[in-house]
Amino acid sequence: MFVKERIINTFIEYVKIGSETGNEKEFYERIIKDLKSIGAEVSVDDAGKTNNSNANNIYAKIPGIKDIQPLMFGCHMDTVKPGIGIKPVRVDGMIKSSGDTVLGSDDKSGITALIEALKIVKNKNVKHGPLEIIFTISEEGGLKGSKSLDYSRIISKKCFVLDSSGPVGKIVVQAPAQNEIKAVITGKSAHAGLTPEKGISAIMVGAEAITNMKLLRIDEETTANIGTFEAVGETNIVSKKAKIIGEIRSLKQDKIQKQTEHMKKCFKNAANKYGAEMDIKVEKKYDAFNIDENDEVVKYVKNKCRLIGIEAFTTYTGGGSDANIYNSKGIKTLNLGCGVNHAHSTKESIAEKDIVDLTKLAYYLMLG
Repeated sequence: MFVKERIINTFIEYVKIGSETGNEKEFYERIIKDLKSIGAEVSVDDAGKTNNSNANNIYAKIPGIKDIQPLMFGCHMDTVKPGIGIKPVRVDGMIKSSGDTVLGSDDKSGITALIEALKIVKNKNVKHGPLEIIFTISEEGGLKGSKSLDYSRIISKKCFVLDSSGPVGKIVVQAPAQNEIKAVITGKSAHAGLTPEKGISAIMVGAEAITNMKLLRIDEETTANIGTFEAVGETNIVSKKAKIIGEIRSLKQDKIQKQTEHMKKCFKNAANKYGAEMDIKVEKKYDAFNIDENDEVVKYVKNKCRLIGIEAFTTYTGGGSDANIYNSKGIKTLNLGCGVNHAHSTKESIAEKDIVDLTKLAYYLMLG
């Protein structure tokens, strides 16, 4: 059933089609074509309009036996940059990036597995429940596609997202919430050479605030980072404006709140010290999820892994995925390892065996 070269060829074809976040159209059109050739009922939405993308979310359905619970599977179509002109290289059972771009196995290994598994399901005419396949846009840009889905179209209450780095058999049962924090500092302009004491440097205010923050690894469940410090001006003018953007992640809601308040306090204290104005906004990007290791959905995946000779294990992650959004919508969702190594880098690679094993796992999960 699982013809290695056919599966690998599909993967290679997919990664060669550029689909950087916001520019997924060519790959989106190819996936729609492949789903329809399998016989899936395919529909799309207009999520691209509100998410600065030239493509939309894809909803594919394969009817099944109504007495078997429906199952949902998900992947994202976009890749990070640089993802145009990808030239996959096969070496010693591995597929690697040429070094100029990412490989795109995040998340095209998952998409390959789902498409190839669906082909086998249809060709063998095996019994299964209703299947729903969701391919999202702009996941790498902040889970925008899954946030924009029309959930009234979805009937499943259980879902498997194939989008975690690491080996096939990895089951992510915990993932953090994320807050984004933005601070706009308004100081006072003055001539830096003649009357600097009359100015209030927004850069100094921001620098002191950040210096006083606990950042990076806070504890084993919590991280925080500053990603943007923007202040553009002439060297002979005391800087009046600065913008700082950061994030906080934690597996625990009380910890994310505590770290967020700590960073806000550091901003306010620095502003008060120098007499600057400070506008702080905090946006919740997504919620955490935590599924019990003994939950039936976890046991279900472990049993399917045993069928293909893979040892499954549960773990947590520090990153967010579409699984965070689906869980927040009441769809119990696990994020599964899809074999990706060195994700989001030009060193990205994946073992050919992992692509085949992921296809096997997807197939057996579909059988209910």
